[in-house]
Amino acid sequence: MTTQPPSAQPGVQVTPYRDFNFKVVIQGVVQGHFTKVEGLGMSIGRILFRAGGENSAVRVIPGQVEYTPVTLKYGLTDSTEMLQWLFRAVEGQVERRNVSIAMLNDAGTAEVRRWNLIGAWPCDWFGAPLDALGKNLAIESLSIAYDRLELDDARAPVA
Repeated sequence: MTTQPPSAQPGVQVTPYRDFNFKVVIQGVVQGHFTKVEGLGMSIGRILFRAGGENSAVRVIPGQVEYTPVTLKYGLTDSTEMLQWLFRAVEGQVERRNVSIAMLNDAGTAEVRRWNLIGAWPCDWFGAPLDALGKNLAIESLSIAYDRLELDDARAPVA
């Protein structure tokens, strides 16, 4: 018999997940050096119209879906894989990849939610700010555009 996770009801406390437990998977390979993921989202446009002769009410129907670019922030290392992906796009050889962002449980041992960015490609890059007097990590950022967002129910059945 499987147990269901507690649902949000009066008297039942549900603890939200922490934002630091995540991993980024690009083309099936876990990329573990990302420090932050920003911009994950979408919006559905609204189309307003008035039905024939009914001037007192405005109807609203869904329009086009837009996906906001996702920005991946990572510490500068010897790896140039992300920059090579970007520069291939600069040269006109856009290489679309599937990227997944997986939220992990508090222990960091199991996925609880996964967002799949289908057909992703790099569209913006910003180098790390450099400061001769600073002591911070050098953090670069790469924004990726994508064709479609899918949500996986990452909760595995209890065995």
